Amino acid sequence: MSTPRPGHPCDRAPRENRPCLRQNPTLPPAQARGQTPGQTPGQARAQARGQTPGQIPGPPAQGEVWKTSPYSPHRWREECGVVGIWAPGEEHIADLCYLALFALQHRGQESAGISVTNGLHIESVKGMGLLTDAFRNGRPTLNGHAAIGHVRYSTYGGSLNCNVQPIFAYSPGGFVGLAHNGNLTNAEEIKAAMTAEGCLFQTKTDSEVILNQMARANRENVEEAIGATLRTITGSYSLVILLPDRLVGVRDPRGYRPLCLGRLPEGGYVLASESCALDAVKADFIRDIEPGEMVTIDHKGLRSTIFDKAEKLSSCVFEYIYFARPDSVLDGLSVWTSRFEMGRELAKEFKGREADIVIPVPDTGITAALGFSKESGLPYLEGLIKNRYVGRSFIMPQQISRETTVEMKLNPVRANLKDRRVVLIDDSIVRGTTSARIVSLVRRAGAKEVHMCISSPPITQSCNYGIDTSIRKELIASNMSVEEIGNVLGVDSLIYLSEKGLLKSVGDPANQRNCLECFS
Repeated sequence: MSTPRPGHPCDRAPRENRPCLRQNPTLPPAQARGQTPGQTPGQARAQARGQTPGQIPGPPAQGEVWKTSPYSPHRWREECGVVGIWAPGEEHIADLCYLALFALQHRGQESAGISVTNGLHIESVKGMGLLTDAFRNGRPTLNGHAAIGHVRYSTYGGSLNCNVQPIFAYSPGGFVGLAHNGNLTNAEEIKAAMTAEGCLFQTKTDSEVILNQMARANRENVEEAIGATLRTITGSYSLVILLPDRLVGVRDPRGYRPLCLGRLPEGGYVLASESCALDAVKADFIRDIEPGEMVTIDHKGLRSTIFDKAEKLSSCVFEYIYFARPDSVLDGLSVWTSRFEMGRELAKEFKGREADIVIPVPDTGITAALGFSKESGLPYLEGLIKNRYVGRSFIMPQQISRETTVEMKLNPVRANLKDRRVVLIDDSIVRGTTSARIVSLVRRAGAKEVHMCISSPPITQSCNYGIDTSIRKELIASNMSVEEIGNVLGVDSLIYLSEKGLLKSVGDPANQRNCLECFS
């Protein structure tokens, strides 16, 4: 991320007025962090852990939790959720958009926004936090025919008010509004070229690159302008685009991010990241938007064009493993069914070991644990109870908050765990921080053995397509063997689902349509 320019609207306060976060503000920054002259920050952190240069961190001592940087993620970060509604004659279109976004709240809890147009005017309400926080003072009241909405977790640009979507630009043809799910891999290059030509950017998001390119496109036909813009960008994106007289939905040529189409009872249309959002507004599912497809909805009806094609599809397989709601259907495949099959495949790969019960890490481990229980014949029990009033730990911006939240939101059921050999099912391990804490909870509750089974392969690479993970060296599986990770977590055995088993679970054994880059 580029350094903020002086006076940039995203800067929260002048530097001299910002609170000092150093442990000792009277010392120079490096010394305040415990860094001696000549030491890199990484060497200082390693020394603080008692680790020699090049040494892999060993397993934590009994009762100790493996520490991580206060501001680094230990879980996958959700990308975003988008909604577009075309409903002429609907008096409460903003409320429909709100309901659809509520069904997508799991995709981002950092900020939310809704924009409504009647063709002449546009009204936007945006804010930080959950939907209930962002719209605490009300939703748009404009009686319009189209609306777009967005829930966000920042994968690019940071958690700032100016980055809240939808975002807008004005061109000779009128306003253009945009809500974006994904991540552009060439955003910095395009932004640098546009800045050199005098273009100003009001946000730090890669989404604004798309918006400005569209507003500057010298095309009479709107669809041609959008298609020309999209052919200049690379990466992942599902977009809903609001214009005075139409609504446009777009999915990238490789299909990284999902987008589907539904029909409202009164005849309008809905575009959404997941089918569960259609259910929330009682819309009938029509179909998924195809990779490389642009759908335009206006007073003439619905029309579709293919603006680009890729040689190979690359839908993000983590939508099935973790991101999407289990009641959604993505590209014709039930998310719940795929997770159940992951559990069954995991049980087949677990054979040869003995255990007494299967328990999930709620919530994303539940369906896989049911599949594991079905295949293995081991009883499924609740071993961890989730406090529903605590936010999801992966989505909290600071590691300190996340680490505290893990123990606030999960509590063991000692009666189900005491003196039993436990199979603990979870969806993934990124840094290992959360998993180590959960294993410690289960052991303290009296489990005789803990065998951790993960319904995905080891994550060894960072994602460039809209999932904000740690850099590669911070991913535990990129630095350690499975046995070493098991020692760090403090488990009796650690089993990851194989890539073959994963692909079989999502109905793609030959890997014709899924992206597995984070595993290899």
